[in-house]
Amino acid sequence: MIVISERINGLFRSVGKAIETKDEKAIQQLALDQIKAGADVLDLNTGPGMDNEPEVMAWLVKTIQDVTDAQLSIDTPKPEAMEAGLKAVNKRAMLNSTTAELNRMEALFPLVKEYDAEIVCLTLDEKGIPNDAMKRNELAMLMITTAMGYDIPVDNIFIDPLILPVGAAQNQGPAVIDAINMFKMLSDPPPKTVVGLSNISNGTKQRSLINRTYLSMLMGAGLTAAIMDPNDEELMKVVKTGDILLNKKLYAHGYLQV
Repeated sequence: MIVISERINGLFRSVGKAIETKDEKAIQQLALDQIKAGADVLDLNTGPGMDNEPEVMAWLVKTIQDVTDAQLSIDTPKPEAMEAGLKAVNKRAMLNSTTAELNRMEALFPLVKEYDAEIVCLTLDEKGIPNDAMKRNELAMLMITTAMGYDIPVDNIFIDPLILPVGAAQNQGPAVIDAINMFKMLSDPPPKTVVGLSNISNGTKQRSLINRTYLSMLMGAGLTAAIMDPNDEELMKVVKTGDILLNKKLYAHGYLQV
């Protein structure tokens, strides 16, 4: 499974301060720590309320690329900041994210095509997040067919069925799993899938346990990637063990140390 680190995000106070003061060493060390912990992709979010977000996003990309060649995910609601990140990145990037809203797809799919990027597609439209798997599936199909109109291959698409907190919407845990299973039937090859894992435990007292348990269920359903905290060692053990049990990686006695 692909591990996308959620930690380089200006919403975290220490990260926000490092971005605001352009503390290169702090940002670079954070990036290296995430890679060492097992992250495959680094999600970059400058945080809210930045008037010069395109400039800051470009700085963030360049700063991290000075110390690692890991894939980067450009995480922002602003298309201009997306493009600034894409221009600065050295290799294929991931864009996080579009919704099924037409204006959002029209703004981002041309960038995906121009820069041969990957993109996270949220099953969300003007009406909000659907309550059932079937509606999520319909929105996923809409985004896939729209992307194909821009000559974007399905292999570049990650569908996010949008996890809701178990404490507020307990029935949505199974709905997301059902949606992931449905997505497999949308195309051949099927689209990739991704979730923001920590959303499931938001507001609970057993966050790590709930995250670990749900991740194992999602992996069993065929989840491709998760935006998560690679510094949670027990959570990373689930990733590594799941990859072994699903025959995605070769078993060895020391697989947890790899």
